[in-house]
Amino acid sequence: MNEIKENESQHEEKHPVTGGLTAAKPSNAFIGASWVALIAGITAYFIGLWNADMLLSEKGYYFTIMLFGLFAVVSVQKSVRDKLEGIPVTEVYYGLSWFSTITAIVLLIIGLWNAHLSLSEKGFYSMSYILSMFSAIAVQKNVRDMKLAEK
Repeated sequence: MNEIKENESQHEEKHPVTGGLTAAKPSNAFIGASWVALIAGITAYFIGLWNADMLLSEKGYYFTIMLFGLFAVVSVQKSVRDKLEGIPVTEVYYGLSWFSTITAIVLLIIGLWNAHLSLSEKGFYSMSYILSMFSAIAVQKNVRDMKLAEK
């Protein structure tokens, strides 16, 4: 029995890029759902921000936090995936990616905590922000998986 397992493992071909990890192309439904969620989250957040009764500087703060958060979570997804695939990632970049993601979320929490908004508005901004962050990770994963499936 052990000989069979040894023979099978000797004949397994490793993926040239990932060193053994293979990615199937995501389904069109998952790709579409990820994009719809990302667009819906970002659009809802920005429409809410546009219509909000707050100072322009506050709107700029929340706008910047959204952009910062989107970049940070895509950076985390990329660095985690690179590490899994054996692509070198410096610990500094990996640490900064996580630090940026946590910082963006903490800045949103602090901003909403101190904002003179109703609880429903705070909940709206929180949920659209989290939806946007999660779907940005899913979209980035889909893009990467589709690229890997082409090879």
